[in-house]
Amino acid sequence: MSPLSVLSVAYPLAPVGPDAVGGAEQVLSAMDRALVAAGHRSIVVAQEGSCVAGELRAVPRPRGVLDEAAHRRAQEATARAITGVLREGGADVVHLHGIDFHTYLPPPGPPVLATLHLPPSWYPLSALHPPRPGTWLHAVSASQHAVLEGRAEGLLPPVPNGVPVEELARARHARRGFALTLGRICEEKGQHHALEAARAADVSLLIGGEVFPYEAHERFYAERVRPLLDRRRRFLGPLGFARKRRLLAAARCLLVPSTAPETSSLVAMEAASCGTPVIAFASGALPEVVEHGRTGFLVRDAAEMAEAIARAGELDHGEIRRVARERFSLGRMARDYIALYRRLASA
Repeated sequence: MSPLSVLSVAYPLAPVGPDAVGGAEQVLSAMDRALVAAGHRSIVVAQEGSCVAGELRAVPRPRGVLDEAAHRRAQEATARAITGVLREGGADVVHLHGIDFHTYLPPPGPPVLATLHLPPSWYPLSALHPPRPGTWLHAVSASQHAVLEGRAEGLLPPVPNGVPVEELARARHARRGFALTLGRICEEKGQHHALEAARAADVSLLIGGEVFPYEAHERFYAERVRPLLDRRRRFLGPLGFARKRRLLAAARCLLVPSTAPETSSLVAMEAASCGTPVIAFASGALPEVVEHGRTGFLVRDAAEMAEAIARAGELDHGEIRRVARERFSLGRMARDYIALYRRLASA
């Protein structure tokens, strides 16, 4: 079969690369590397400073606070970059990953696939009913797909996310007593609940993540996270892949106290790949990722999370890794997407 040319477009306010914080950016980065490894052409429109395996068409990085004006300028730059790529020689498929994908849909031409990485209610109605012909949407989990059925046009079957299971499983460290939570620092990710649970369980907590320069995110960190930090509960900032893997492999458990209806959870999959139990709120697709009593525990609040932290040692690390190998393969995700690209291009 002939090689494909795929244009992937990132959310314009977040950089792409193996060490990206956001799930959408991590999936795009993984697919960029998978396409190049399989002999296809990968073109990525993303913020300057992104690290890609294929060809980067960079859009300027906004300076200062990420307000509406900065967002609008980034969207306009993204639209210009997409148009430039298509004029130069085009692409067999355009794959959009940003929550604002509907603001820079290309003119009619090659098929467009938009991955809905975030909760359906976060997208405006116009995004779920794109006016451009040849535009397809899909979810990343069964629960998200069920919510979208009947509400979105051009909806394809879901393509579940995957992570580099084997690369993560190679990490071997002595288990320590600390709990870990990873993700962007904002209220819906619930770091304040993790801090409350860790205090109640009397365990150390390490918090990895980035405070993006949104006013609401900075206020949340200043008012709800920083006052609860102490010698045993520490904020580490953003983590690269190697450091994240090392901490996941050594942690007693990973806490996922998200109050948003999560569409997936890459970090929960990464923890399972390291054999680390996941203790999560039963939000959105998290019950699809965490098998209660086998790979972790599903809880309702910080008090139950504290109780589950004490039980994390009951779970078998080897069994957790085995489940991850069976269910969360990055290779499976890449094959699913490349097969979908071929179907859309041929249609």
